[in-house]
Amino acid sequence: MKKYNVDVAVIGGGTAGLGAYRNAKNVTDKVVMIEGGPYGTTCARVGCMPSKLLISAAESVHHIQQAPHFGIESSDIQVNGEKVLERVRKERDRFVGFVLESVDQIPTEDRIRGYAQFKDNHTLLVDDHTEVHAKSIVIATGSSPVVLPMFQGLGDRLVVNDDVFEWKTLPKSVAVFGPGVIGLELGQALHRLGVRVVILGRGGAVGPLTDPQIREYSTQILGQELYLDPDAQVSELRLDGEQVLITYRGTDGQTHTEAFEYVLAATGRIANVKNLGLANTDLQLDERGVPVFDPYTLQCGDSSIFIAGDANNDRPLLHEAADEGRIAGTNAAKFPDIRVGERRAPLGIVFTDPQIAMAGRSYRSLPEGCYATGEVSFEDQGRSRVMLQNKGLLHVYAEYGTGTFLGAEMIGPRAEHWGHLLAWAYQQKMTVSQMLAMPFYHPVIEEGVRTALRDVNSKLKLGPPMVNRCIDCGPGA
Repeated sequence: MKKYNVDVAVIGGGTAGLGAYRNAKNVTDKVVMIEGGPYGTTCARVGCMPSKLLISAAESVHHIQQAPHFGIESSDIQVNGEKVLERVRKERDRFVGFVLESVDQIPTEDRIRGYAQFKDNHTLLVDDHTEVHAKSIVIATGSSPVVLPMFQGLGDRLVVNDDVFEWKTLPKSVAVFGPGVIGLELGQALHRLGVRVVILGRGGAVGPLTDPQIREYSTQILGQELYLDPDAQVSELRLDGEQVLITYRGTDGQTHTEAFEYVLAATGRIANVKNLGLANTDLQLDERGVPVFDPYTLQCGDSSIFIAGDANNDRPLLHEAADEGRIAGTNAAKFPDIRVGERRAPLGIVFTDPQIAMAGRSYRSLPEGCYATGEVSFEDQGRSRVMLQNKGLLHVYAEYGTGTFLGAEMIGPRAEHWGHLLAWAYQQKMTVSQMLAMPFYHPVIEEGVRTALRDVNSKLKLGPPMVNRCIDCGPGA
């Protein structure tokens, strides 16, 4: 058996793992990265990039369908599912190639192929061929889709989001279980590409939203386009030949039995820690079997083990995984000199149409009675109406007394852009008054943000009374 003695061993070669490896190498040369699966990140292979490719194809269809509302006649639309998915895979592979290029730059002697298991806090066994003794270890093993027991017995009619991008053509019908980020994005995209889609949830959640009014509005708006029930009552789910029969109580109060070509399980992801042999360590594990860790240092307890990226299931987003890899790799290499890492403002985006975004603190996390809420509807907002994208609702939250901007939840046109502005303001600890002192051009969607900020400032009793359709806004601001 081959043996290594290193300062830092990184388990996993995704976004967090690559970040941890590079930052550890800035401190010490004695670093190895262990990977048993294919190199490449979740984002590039099965996440954000291929899903956006599918969404972009769906948006192009939708834009053509909307053209007659502008007085522009369009011919019949033909969706070639084979070509749509061929482009998705081709561009997906290109993005993965960029990741593989960065992996190829890592010295061969620093890369160990195989699956690691803990023998103790400082020793890893890689398959049956290598033993690694490390002063510090970074767990960056990523996550996998959750498949609930209710889906057992569906055979190859059950797919997860990883499988969608391997389809050679589009199916005729799909039942999506889970109206989270993945379910909403893929469900709407497939619907716009001509697939018959229903999205069924349990518990009422819609994407990452926690503000009840924004969530209710989102359900209503998205449900105008395709069937969406965030709290569905499913009484039967069974395989019937080459299709799946689903019986559920509809939003109309009636019982429906429908056949679908596929069931897409989009019911969340689970950290890949089950097969790491964590029982052989002295780490404290939470109810999910994930090591208890400090979110600012990524240290597990007081050990020299760190956990980063989707493996800790704290903020499962690419930019967060990159930050966590940097923090964990640096702290692992400098152990026991642990330093708190700088974390960015929380920012989440769902690429539906309208888009959903959250910036700063969520509604659920706000201290009761200590904040005011500003609101704006985009249904009559000038630029939104010009573009025929006038569906949306924004809530901004600010602290009584100081006027500090606390966060926002929203659904609206191109929310990915103004969501960023609000996240930047939160990270800079700006007050609402300072935000209102920033320039707002006319006519732009961001004028709606200004309206919400004026609304909350008025409620905080810190600014002038709210004036609807004020002259400096221009018409329809």
